[in-house]
Amino acid sequence: MQRQLERDSLNDTSRVNFLFALGKAFEDRQDFEQAWRYYEKGNATQRMLVSYDPVQTETINDELVQFFNAEYFHRIAGQGNPDAAPIFVLGLPRSGSTLVEQIIASHSQVEGTSELPYIGRLCKSLNHNRADAMQYPHVMAELQPRHLHRLGADYLALAARHRVAGRARFIDKMPNNFPSVGFIHSILPNAKIIDARRHPLDACVGNLRQLYARGQTFSYDQCDLGEYYLQYVRMMDHWDEVLPGKVLRVQYEDTVADLESQVRRILAYLELPWEDACLHFHASERAVRTASSEQVRQPIYTSGVGFWRNYASHVGELQEILAPVLGSSTGAAALP
Repeated sequence: MQRQLERDSLNDTSRVNFLFALGKAFEDRQDFEQAWRYYEKGNATQRMLVSYDPVQTETINDELVQFFNAEYFHRIAGQGNPDAAPIFVLGLPRSGSTLVEQIIASHSQVEGTSELPYIGRLCKSLNHNRADAMQYPHVMAELQPRHLHRLGADYLALAARHRVAGRARFIDKMPNNFPSVGFIHSILPNAKIIDARRHPLDACVGNLRQLYARGQTFSYDQCDLGEYYLQYVRMMDHWDEVLPGKVLRVQYEDTVADLESQVRRILAYLELPWEDACLHFHASERAVRTASSEQVRQPIYTSGVGFWRNYASHVGELQEILAPVLGSSTGAAALP
């Protein structure tokens, strides 16, 4: 792979793939200094190939916070589609969402589907054919109860094509759904929502070590990534305020430290009976198509806790940006 990087004819996309692969290869050898050099080059090159505007992210979230307030949810109480089948697992990527999904999908009443794109598509669909140029979320103010019910039915119909096991409940594990909690509750008020959270530095360094097949364009620069994490915490704090008790937060560090207690807590929130299979999630034969597919085939392990410290000397910018949430109850679990 190192020799391949010397080729002048190598295109940028191939170069990025080699750089991330070499980062992982040296990381596996415990040569973290060399690994970081390749990760850093890979991220810098990939950042030039993607388009991401952090100001736009903040502006969109400003509108969501302003629109989806407590008064709005009081007004629409009792509306939407009452189907309780969906379970949404969301959060920042590389924060344990696949582990949470695998635990829940090991239950006989639940099917794991995939990272479904349909919530985002339905939000965008509200912008179509608007002569007045009104956009989501503001168009939600015009929707009648029948419209919210129909949107919930539309989501269920789209998700149905991924439900092949005939189980009563299913999981949508799209992490990027976290800004859409207000929309989800509007159209599917009985859906369950789980926020899979991890220590900010472990989550963010995990992203810097990951080359995504598509999307997650915020993840290739320490500044972009840190600011995005702050926006994520901001949005989840808002949903906790205006929809108290709606979202269950599952902290990765707590799960690996005491699996059974967290499994019982998750199943109680989902109103599902206890099943031992959820403790033995690694024995499940279901297909997993995310970057954590190999990890969830193993019994629970704690080696990922504090892994960011191997790169501590290289992520000063990230630590500075994340300072407002490091060590806080909303942003992090304490690390030794």
